[in-house]
Amino acid sequence: MTAVSESLKADTYKGLPVHADIRVIPNFLDCSIHHRVESAGLREHLAPAGHAVVMHVSNYRPVKRISAVVDVFAKIRQSIPATLVLVGDGPDLPHGLALARERGVLNDVKTVGEQGDVRAFLSAADLFLLPSATESFGLAALEAMACEVPVVASRVGGLPEVIESGVSGYLHAPDDLDGMAASGLAVLTDADLGRRIGMAGKNVVHGRYCSDRIVPQYERFYEEILGRSAAPAR
Repeated sequence: MTAVSESLKADTYKGLPVHADIRVIPNFLDCSIHHRVESAGLREHLAPAGHAVVMHVSNYRPVKRISAVVDVFAKIRQSIPATLVLVGDGPDLPHGLALARERGVLNDVKTVGEQGDVRAFLSAADLFLLPSATESFGLAALEAMACEVPVVASRVGGLPEVIESGVSGYLHAPDDLDGMAASGLAVLTDADLGRRIGMAGKNVVHGRYCSDRIVPQYERFYEEILGRSAAPAR
């Protein structure tokens, strides 16, 4: 058995009657594809007034906590002009938009629906929010990091294994929305800090999570298992 994080490995042992060894092999990206992609005019389309672009990408299930995304954004919006771009679709998206209306920020929210290729959208962002209730790994965060976008996320599941808080992104307790907003404002109001965190995130991806590093780990594991199966019975 394999798991994409130490967190998922622990949860598997806790929740299922599994006694065999679980090998942790993380998720990965094809780094020849997942990188910053400039798209002429996209940022201007998303934020024509030159506002900061805050982004969230998900399938909008309860675990993704769109309400927390909106609340963190609303706190950021109290301090600086900003636009929240919501990429994807799902059952909780209407609730998120209703909450944005209640918070008085609906005019600063753009929905762009599902996108086959999110690289250009991520590359147009200044900040990526991922305040999930849980994440077995955090692939969305990894995709943002590959595009040099600072990530502010919940300290849950496998995310602490991907993000070093204060170095390659920021992690906060799921209920610390004020802290998430403060970290978001820090990178949005300090261009050098934003670039430094973004580059550190990219370096983490290239140093640990590119397919040419991870796929061989799967291959070696499969060869090991097949070798055990082929061994003569005693």
